[in-house]
Amino acid sequence: MTIRAAIVGYGNLGRSVEKLVRLQPDMDLVGIFSRRSGLDTDTPVLPAGSAAEHADAIDVLFLCLGSATDIPEQATGYARHFTTVDTYDNHKLIPEHYATMDAAAREGGNVAMVSTGWDPGLFSLNRTLAAALFPDAQQNTFWGKGLSQGHSDAVRRVPGVRRGVQYTIPSQEAIAEAKAGRGAEITGASAHVRECYVVADEADHAAVTEAITTMPDYFAPYRTTVNFITEEEFERDHQGMPHGGHVITSGDLGGSRSSVEFALELGSNPDFTAASQVAYGRAAARLRAEGRTGAFTVLEVAPYLLSPTPLDELIRRDV
Repeated sequence: MTIRAAIVGYGNLGRSVEKLVRLQPDMDLVGIFSRRSGLDTDTPVLPAGSAAEHADAIDVLFLCLGSATDIPEQATGYARHFTTVDTYDNHKLIPEHYATMDAAAREGGNVAMVSTGWDPGLFSLNRTLAAALFPDAQQNTFWGKGLSQGHSDAVRRVPGVRRGVQYTIPSQEAIAEAKAGRGAEITGASAHVRECYVVADEADHAAVTEAITTMPDYFAPYRTTVNFITEEEFERDHQGMPHGGHVITSGDLGGSRSSVEFALELGSNPDFTAASQVAYGRAAARLRAEGRTGAFTVLEVAPYLLSPTPLDELIRRDV
């Protein structure tokens, strides 16, 4: 089965998804939907407002949109017409997003694969797997050091911000405590610092700082620093997009102590997020071909559905 794929949105994530879809042996990229014209791409570009007219020609639509406002405002509309895959990353609001996408996808007879990045996404899957191994698991998640796309998007939407990025930095001391099984008192907020680098007019600095540091879900109650820099500094120092993180789980197994660690070191956050999104796009298309509808998280998807390799070959190789 060749999966006919399309993309909505052409920022960093959209460009990475485009690149990775072209590398898949079982996918064809048929178009990019955008509100902008003149995109620098060889892929056909279609008006975002016309997307529904092309539903019959597309098996899976990758929603490469920001989590701050675009996904909440637009995703259900797409799910009524397409099988969709998103990387929605506002952890606290994922249950609400899941419910609204489930209703929209069922209304349209489609599949909506939600929150398929690496956290939420692959880290969610690892937390569930590792915690299941221990009767009384101690689990800690650390993010960074790296640039967060979702949080950077939230920064850029603050009035007065011309350009902005946000880096998440973990505490090495907290990581060591978690590996030693002493992570019970560690919280996400206490184990990380959020550093923002922003280009804005000096007259807006105080208001921008207040808006960022008090933003619910994204920055409050984390320790957040807002650094104001020049356009030149932004161009020189903040064009890369590295990231990474750890999920560390430990516990007692009837007298012996063990730990499991899942770690990522990402040269490009958009590329890796896109890699996860594309793999789950394959799964979404396969689930829809089986007649399934509604929303799915990574926890509900069998791993073999992510792979272009047939199941019998995977069994011979890995089991």
